[in-house]
Amino acid sequence: MSVVATATLPPVVGSFGIGRSPRGVSRIKMVVRSGVVSVAPILTKLQSECATPLPVLRRVADEMTADMRAGLAVEGGSDLKMILSYVDSLPSGNEKGLFYALDLGGTNFRVLRVQLGGKEERVIATEFEQVSIPQELMSSTSEELFDFIVSGLAKFAQQEGENFHLSPGRKREIGFTFSFPVKQTSIDSGILIKWTKGFAVSGTAGKDVVACLNEAMERQGLDMQVSALVNDAVGTFAGAKYWDDDVMVGVILGTGTNACYVERMDSIPKLHGSFSPSGRTIINTEWGAFSKALPLTVFDRDMDAASINPGEQIFEKTIAGMYLGEIARRVLLKMAEEGAFGSCVPEKLFTPFILRTQDLCAMQKDNTDDLQAVGSLLYDVAGVESNLNSRKMVVEVCDTIVKRGGRLAGAGIVGILQKMEQDSEGLIFGKRTVVAMDGGLYEHYPQYRRYIQDAVTELLGTETSRNVIIEHSKDGSGIGAALLAATNSKYGRDY
Repeated sequence: MSVVATATLPPVVGSFGIGRSPRGVSRIKMVVRSGVVSVAPILTKLQSECATPLPVLRRVADEMTADMRAGLAVEGGSDLKMILSYVDSLPSGNEKGLFYALDLGGTNFRVLRVQLGGKEERVIATEFEQVSIPQELMSSTSEELFDFIVSGLAKFAQQEGENFHLSPGRKREIGFTFSFPVKQTSIDSGILIKWTKGFAVSGTAGKDVVACLNEAMERQGLDMQVSALVNDAVGTFAGAKYWDDDVMVGVILGTGTNACYVERMDSIPKLHGSFSPSGRTIINTEWGAFSKALPLTVFDRDMDAASINPGEQIFEKTIAGMYLGEIARRVLLKMAEEGAFGSCVPEKLFTPFILRTQDLCAMQKDNTDDLQAVGSLLYDVAGVESNLNSRKMVVEVCDTIVKRGGRLAGAGIVGILQKMEQDSEGLIFGKRTVVAMDGGLYEHYPQYRRYIQDAVTELLGTETSRNVIIEHSKDGSGIGAALLAATNSKYGRDY
């Protein structure tokens, strides 16, 4: 339901609000107001430009499928990199032994160990620990960062309890989840393309990240070895596949986003006839870079232009948790400049990323008559004083942006599924198919989850969509990496 929101103000000739110049320097901005200010046209235009009716969803899904094919045909053939993961063998359930995982994907890293007992016992025991990375290490040298990570890994390894047993004559093996852009060169090596997510570590770009980790372990005398390098989408996929053989796609929807899926080797022309023994592999799509047919607004374009990577990661900037709150902030700033919250524009509202996606979620969860939680959050976070009408308008803004994001994510999932179905009729839509999903945005934002499911149902139809199960695989990337270390053990499969 749309809400027409108006703010009634006393007549003023010139009111002064604090603005920001392009360089971020405070400036005084005169805002001329009339007696009654309506911001309804801004909301109406936003809803129109963000709309995702079925024809829009279908075009996005079809363009995703086409871009996947183009990216598989030749390197650089599309926005989607379609990176070979070198994961040719998936966990079967027969894996046995003690394996570790190291998961580096943001401002924390996780270490995990798992004792595997084969088909009968599966996961006998598991333990994990999370360590925060100090802010200064995010812009340090490669050696300093990896030394810190290895010191945490070493301490964790020293606490190995009686439930964990290393097979005689073996080193401890690690699955390394590294969720930054990497050009994978084998199952246990990959060249860092660039740091993202606020990291600016020197001396790593262009180097093998596994070598960086191994060198740090050697410096500290830690006798372990990396058997598998994966990103979080591939790790989530492998972790879910271990328990459910119907898993065909892995998706991350958190701060950032990515997706991977099982591909036939003979459907990858750019490999020029190279085949794995299984005839299949997992492809890391890097779908955040997708950009075709997306319904964008001036707020999206302005945010992109101000970003550290303008013109890149457009799909990610439309659907991922890092950006939804910022899009909403830009909309609310425009409304504030038109008088939605009084005669002055709150200074806090000029601060990029001050409004987070979890704030949008909290406001959408407010079901009280006076939307008091919405009012409190607006004031505490953005310095916005609001009445009931303006609070309703803010909730509409949140819903519009989140609805677009969730439905576009759903269209992306269908794009992957229909590509797989086109290549092997009956592989996907003729049976139960599971999409393994992880990430805080998906886990914690119920409205977003609902919009994903709505889009999948609309695109596939009620009957077909019943067979497509979107399943939350919480923290799947960690255990998935440990499982892939087992599957790709340096000691082979002696189980």
